[in-house]
Amino acid sequence: MLTWVQGWEKSKLRHQAWWQGEVVDRVLIQVFAPKKKASADKLVGEETEGEKLWLDPGHRLAEMEKSLETFYYAGDAFPYLNTSLGPGTFSLFLGARPEFKPNTVWYHPCYQNIATASLPVFDEQNKYWQATISLCTAAVKHSQGRYLVAYPDLIENLDTLASLFGTEQLLHGLIDYPEKIHQFQTTILPIYLDCHRRIYEIIKDQQGGSCFSHFSVYGYGRIAKLQCDFSAMISPRMFEEFVLPYLDQQCQALDHTVYHWDGPGALQHEKFLLSLRSLQAVQWTPGAGQPGVGEEKWWPLYRRVRQAGKSLLLMGVTARQAERLVEYLGPEGLNFLVSADTPEQADQIVRQAASWQKKRLW
Repeated sequence: MLTWVQGWEKSKLRHQAWWQGEVVDRVLIQVFAPKKKASADKLVGEETEGEKLWLDPGHRLAEMEKSLETFYYAGDAFPYLNTSLGPGTFSLFLGARPEFKPNTVWYHPCYQNIATASLPVFDEQNKYWQATISLCTAAVKHSQGRYLVAYPDLIENLDTLASLFGTEQLLHGLIDYPEKIHQFQTTILPIYLDCHRRIYEIIKDQQGGSCFSHFSVYGYGRIAKLQCDFSAMISPRMFEEFVLPYLDQQCQALDHTVYHWDGPGALQHEKFLLSLRSLQAVQWTPGAGQPGVGEEKWWPLYRRVRQAGKSLLLMGVTARQAERLVEYLGPEGLNFLVSADTPEQADQIVRQAASWQKKRLW
């Protein structure tokens, strides 16, 4: 039972129904608001440079305490501790070299030549794997039921290979050494699933539920955000050969999966993504310079996603946009992340959401 939110037991049912493209009593909506004006005090660890900011559990847990005091969680929103070592933590377990920045981590290749590269072997003593396990373990102990401990942003498939080889070398490798790319994909997939399973055994709640950082998704069993941002640079034929089979295996091995679909360049793979029966949900990011996620330009895309039986996670929509999307698509299979200015406004949005209904718009 989370002590920072109200009605969490009912919210868990709504989250679970969302994965199935269903609805319990109202649309799944998570509303976040500041509890008070931002403090002039610096966040814990803000002046810390390099690895310590990311690898020291003490800094990460202190920042979580600051977050709990700062944010209000309304509707089906919930607090969680992000255990990521940047957006691509899994590549660090395989040898990628990190460059730690205050707000992100850059990954530098560890292979110079795809043709002669040895297949990766997971090292139990890998520094960043041990740091992840230590952070997850410390966070579970520290949380004492007040918040969830989330999966790190592992990332997988060709995006991980891009971190290991570098983007340009991987692009050439897909053409010049396709079998080597398949060998790497086949090798890293079971390593990914084993790491995912072992992290789950640490962070799962008393009901066996888990959550993923950044996207605020919760579900019973093992859940994951999957992606291939690299796909914007390859053809549908390459996506079908080098991404889809491994994505399907991941989806089948995990309990709940949502695909991070990023930018217009990735829309060329719509046919394959929406036909992947093992994938349950999609999160759409329009990309820089595009209309926002709640704008009508994307509504036909959302309709195709729902007609394909996939649930939708839409982040950064306004309350009015969320209401109109419910009118357009119905409340089933929709998960909204909305910001509010005050806790009172957040609660009001949730109350209004209970009356949102589908209208005949198409």
